[in-house]
Amino acid sequence: MSTVLGQATAPVAALDEDPMALARVWYGFMTARVMIALAILILHGSLLALGQAISPWLLLACAAYFTSTLVLRLTAHPGQARNPSTAFWIGTVGVDALVFSTLQILESTNINYSPLLALPVLLAAVLGSRVIALGTAAGMTLLLMLDAGWMSLHQGAGTALMMQSGLTGMGYFVLTFLVNQLAARLVREEQLVLRSQMDVRLQTHVNELVIEALTDGVVVVDASGTTRAANPAARMLLGVDGMAGGPLFLGSEPGWRSLLALAQKTFGEESAQTADIRIQHSGKSARRVRVRTRLTVAHEVQTESLCVMFLHDLREMEARLRTEKMAAMGRMSAAVAHEIRNPLAAITQANALLEEELADPAQQRLTTMVRQNALRLSKIVDEVLEIARVPQHASQRNAPVQTKLDEAVEGICRDWAHQDLVRRQVQVSLGTLGLPVDFDPDHLRRVLVNLLDNALRYASGQVDAIQVNTQLAANRQSGLQVWSDGPAMEQAVEQHLFEPFFSSESRSSGLGLYICRELCERHRATIGYQRATRVRDGLAVQGNEFFVQFRPPKPLMLAASPFDIQLV
Repeated sequence: MSTVLGQATAPVAALDEDPMALARVWYGFMTARVMIALAILILHGSLLALGQAISPWLLLACAAYFTSTLVLRLTAHPGQARNPSTAFWIGTVGVDALVFSTLQILESTNINYSPLLALPVLLAAVLGSRVIALGTAAGMTLLLMLDAGWMSLHQGAGTALMMQSGLTGMGYFVLTFLVNQLAARLVREEQLVLRSQMDVRLQTHVNELVIEALTDGVVVVDASGTTRAANPAARMLLGVDGMAGGPLFLGSEPGWRSLLALAQKTFGEESAQTADIRIQHSGKSARRVRVRTRLTVAHEVQTESLCVMFLHDLREMEARLRTEKMAAMGRMSAAVAHEIRNPLAAITQANALLEEELADPAQQRLTTMVRQNALRLSKIVDEVLEIARVPQHASQRNAPVQTKLDEAVEGICRDWAHQDLVRRQVQVSLGTLGLPVDFDPDHLRRVLVNLLDNALRYASGQVDAIQVNTQLAANRQSGLQVWSDGPAMEQAVEQHLFEPFFSSESRSSGLGLYICRELCERHRATIGYQRATRVRDGLAVQGNEFFVQFRPPKPLMLAASPFDIQLV
């Protein structure tokens, strides 16, 4: 008997995977038993108060039953129903059957308690197996038959009572079978729903991780132009990577209105769109972005459609194309440069010997022109060879070299300024707290000297016309800015600023900024240009700013506090 009673029941076995559902069923039955016991106790107490002849033993049995149900409700745990034991069934179904049968036998007020026997039948049907449920129904039917036999011995009319008890018992069997099957089915359905919800949550989590890791920006926009979601890459392209991660309204910024117009066109035509747009913010360089839109399908009438926008930075696409193009051109240029260097050295040497023998000023001017152009051509050859050497040097390095940015920038600016103390005046402000960056010191010198030379070429020559700053962002990312008070660049020049052999001056090779960008990309840093405002002599002055954002190394180390110095 104990083996049968200890079996895992079909509904409870399914409820095991949903503890909340099991707890609800458990507490529902336990609370029902307490309420029935309390109602019986109040009923008999009221009859006693009204002068009815109530046996003290009967009243005591009602109080004991109420106490046992209350204690079980307060102390027992729903986990006991997962593997019901013999003690569990005796403490619930057995006690209920005993109390209700006793009340029916000892009752002298013609109150019929037999309907209460349906409670243990339901309890066994829901929490027990089919065998236990049918066994409980058989037991309750047997009690009804015994009660009918007892009544027929004392009051007569035994045939009618036996027929009534038999029909009631038959109803218990039908009720037990139907409730047991229904409970098992409901639990299976709930279990299926829970598994589906878990699958949906897991899939949602996987999608979020994939979208978060995408290098392309993904923005979900509703019909009003409000973003429902945006991954970090999209927020960076939109220029809000330092802001809170709340929803954005595309109509709130002038630079986003082209995105809003494209989203509205997608909603209006209900078709996918593709366009190249510019995201321009005040005081920042413009971003050229390729945008592809897709419209979600509303499966229900109440479900709104959303526009999913995929943002791809055209600079990265163009950088890959440039890398492939320049890889081939670099090999050819390096070979040509080597071939040019030898005859160029002969020309330079011959010109130097010729200058020593010439006394005519006109002829000396001609040799001076030859020397200057030979030096210019030699510089171009060196720059072309430097482009070919950069990838080789980067590939030979196994681990990134860490350079303390403040210390390196201070030394480079001092050496650069000492070459011409009159013209090369630069104001330096250091603020990265001595943190290192993953950047080769020689390459950092090349980048900074190029930027300083470019700033000197267009600066006004006033005090603090050139300013160099290092600063630490909130995410502990170090940055370098080189600012000069030169005039604004034309938009056509700005678009091709970092392309090789492009220059707004005829005497420039157009490779300086390109080499800077190549060196930054080798070290996973970013370089860019923007118009920025700086304070000079208490006044806000607009100027050109080239900035470099470095990849923060790990681990980060703190050092000195920021300080300002003046190099002359």
